[in-house]
Amino acid sequence: MAKREKTVYCCRECGYETANWAGKCPSCGAWNSLAEIKLDSASAPKGGRDRLERPKPRKITELDMSEEIRLSTGISELDRVLGGGAVVGSLVLVGGAPGIGKSTLLLQMCGNLPKRKILYVTGEESERQLKLRAVRLGVEGENILVLPETDLDAIIDSINVQEPELVIIDSIQTISGDDIASAPGSISQVRECTMRIMRLTKEKGLTVFIVGHVTKEGSIAGPKVLEHMVDCVLYFEGERNTSFRILRAAKNRFGSTNEIGVFEMDDAGLKCVDNPSEMLLSGRPENAPGTCVACVIEGSRPLLAEVQALVTPSNYNASRRSNGVDYNRAAMLLAVIEKRGGLPVSSCDAYINVIGGLNLDEPAADLATALAIASSYIDRPLGTDLAAIGEIGLSGEIRSVSMINQRLTEISRLGFRRCVIPAHVRDEIKKPEGLELIPVKNIREAILTVLKAN
Repeated sequence: MAKREKTVYCCRECGYETANWAGKCPSCGAWNSLAEIKLDSASAPKGGRDRLERPKPRKITELDMSEEIRLSTGISELDRVLGGGAVVGSLVLVGGAPGIGKSTLLLQMCGNLPKRKILYVTGEESERQLKLRAVRLGVEGENILVLPETDLDAIIDSINVQEPELVIIDSIQTISGDDIASAPGSISQVRECTMRIMRLTKEKGLTVFIVGHVTKEGSIAGPKVLEHMVDCVLYFEGERNTSFRILRAAKNRFGSTNEIGVFEMDDAGLKCVDNPSEMLLSGRPENAPGTCVACVIEGSRPLLAEVQALVTPSNYNASRRSNGVDYNRAAMLLAVIEKRGGLPVSSCDAYINVIGGLNLDEPAADLATALAIASSYIDRPLGTDLAAIGEIGLSGEIRSVSMINQRLTEISRLGFRRCVIPAHVRDEIKKPEGLELIPVKNIREAILTVLKAN
C-alpha cells in the first residue's frame, strides 16, 4: 500500500498552520485563506550538520555585547525607519501593494552606495527594463551587479562567487527552488526560499533586502507569512493617485517600530520629505469654515495635519463618511458634540477628511476634529492661526495627551499663534514664545470659547 503524502493547511494572511482545512482561519478570521501544502519528506535534508559544527550552549554572561554594525543607506527617511541604517547581517522585508514604489526606493538606495558591492536580483523585470528605470532615476555605477534570475540555487551560487556586501531580491514571489514541488509565489515556495536566504545572510554577514507584494485578493503569499522569519518588516503605504508615500516599520529587531518615513513621488523618483508638517499644510484655505489643525505623534516626530469637516442638513438618514479618521471614532465624536456640545448634528450629513492621505488613529486629534465639525455646522471659521490638541471622553471632557511640549513646539515653529489644550495636563507646560494657550475643560467650553473669539 502506497504511503499517504502528508499535507498541512497554511493561512495566506497570517501564516497559521493546521492539519485540517476550514473555510475560516482560526487565527486571523480570514475566509478562504487556507492553502494546502504538501510535506515532501524525500526532499528534506537528511542528518543535518556534522556534530562538530553544531553550536554549543554558552552562558549568557559570555555572549558578545558589542554594538551592531550599521550601514547607512544614503536615504535619510529610510535610515530613520531602520533605526539609524541597515544592520550588517540582517534580512529586511519591504512590503506593499504593486506599483507603490518599493523597487524605486531600493534602486535609489543602490545609487547612494557607490563604495559598496551590490547584487540586484531582478525576477520581475528584464535587464533592459531595469536599465531604463535606473537611467530615469539617475542611478549608475560599476558597483551594481544585475542578475535576472528566478532560480534560488543560481542566486545562491552567484552570491557565493561575487561575494557582495548588499543583496536585493525583487521580488520573493518570483523566486523558486527546484526541490519544492509547488509553483512560484505559493506559500511553501516563498517560505522555503526566504528561510534559505536568511541562513545564507547570517552565515556570510550580508545585508539583504527582499521585496514582497501584497494583493487585496490574497492570491499571492504576502509578507504576513514571512514576518516571523525576517529581522525587519517595512511597509510602504499610500494611495497610487497621490504623490506622498509613508514607510512604516511593522517589525524591527534592531530598533523602534514607531518611526515613519515620508516620501514624495515625482518623475525623478522618491524624494525625502524632511518637514512633513509643511507638506501636509500646504495649500490650506484661509478663513474657511470647517477646518482645524491637529498635532499627532508618529514615532518621535510631531506632525501637523489639517482636518476638514463638512456638515449639511439632510432630509434622510444621517450619512457619516470619514477619510483618514476611524469611522467609529467619528460617529462617537458626532454623538458627543450633540449631547455635550449642544449642536444638533444628528439630522445632518457629516463628511470628515484628513488632507494628504494621513490616517489619524491617535485620540489627540479628537479636539481638532470636533472643532472642525462645529465650525462647519455654525459656518464660522476658526482662523488660520489656531491648532487644537486633546482627547475627548464620552462625557465631553477634554483629556490630556502625551508629549504635549513637543507638540506645542512644532505648532509654534510653523507659525501658529493660538492653541486649544486641555485644562488639566499631566506634564509641566513649557509655553513657546509667541503662542497663546487656550485651556478648556469640556467640548462645550471649547466650542463657545473658540467660535466666540472669531
